[in-house]
Amino acid sequence: MACSRGAASPDAHTQRRLFAASAGYCQNPGCQNELFVDAAGKSIHIAEMAHVFAANDRGPRAKPGLSKAERGAFENLVMLCSNCHTMVDKAPLAFPDDVIFKWKREHANKLRELFGAVKFDDRLAALQAVEPLLTQNHAIFNQYGPHIEAASNPESGAAEQWKRKMLTRILPNSRRVLAIIDANRHLLRDDEKAALEQFRQHIDDLEAFHIEGSREDASRFPNAFANILKD
Repeated sequence: MACSRGAASPDAHTQRRLFAASAGYCQNPGCQNELFVDAAGKSIHIAEMAHVFAANDRGPRAKPGLSKAERGAFENLVMLCSNCHTMVDKAPLAFPDDVIFKWKREHANKLRELFGAVKFDDRLAALQAVEPLLTQNHAIFNQYGPHIEAASNPESGAAEQWKRKMLTRILPNSRRVLAIIDANRHLLRDDEKAALEQFRQHIDDLEAFHIEGSREDASRFPNAFANILKD
């Protein structure tokens, strides 16, 4: 996902924020491409970070006067599939900055609808929205996680399989869970709010490891979060 225009490349935090905002899909609302694709047992990513205003004064939609930091900021970046990135940069007059900014807004709105990130009237309704996602993540961890016997064999392919499941299922599911629960924070007890923030940091750590390639140890899944919204 690294930007090829090094002069205004986003930092690691911005890269993770873009991934979270995309939820694994191209941010062109007219495109249905997933950014991480399963192919022959491997995870192939076609995600590219595109600048709205060009990384330099000669690129598409150039805006002279922008600083290096402004060019590489989250607000000036959009996560696209490789096809859409090529399209917007080769035909900048057809895709001016206001169109691409609108894409980001529409994508965010679409995700809120897709994720069911609406306010519920009671805890049970919110639980019914998140429980299938957490159950799927737990099942994937039990079957493919780094604790399984095959993970210790570098020739088994288990590590690649785990990474593929992480990118295509666990992280998108987790971002969906966060969106739903954030929209229903009013239903949480104080201890659940603490568990929510621990889960948020856990997901941030996983994204840093699996997307950015950080070698820091990720925080463990907070056990208390497994019982979120359960009375």
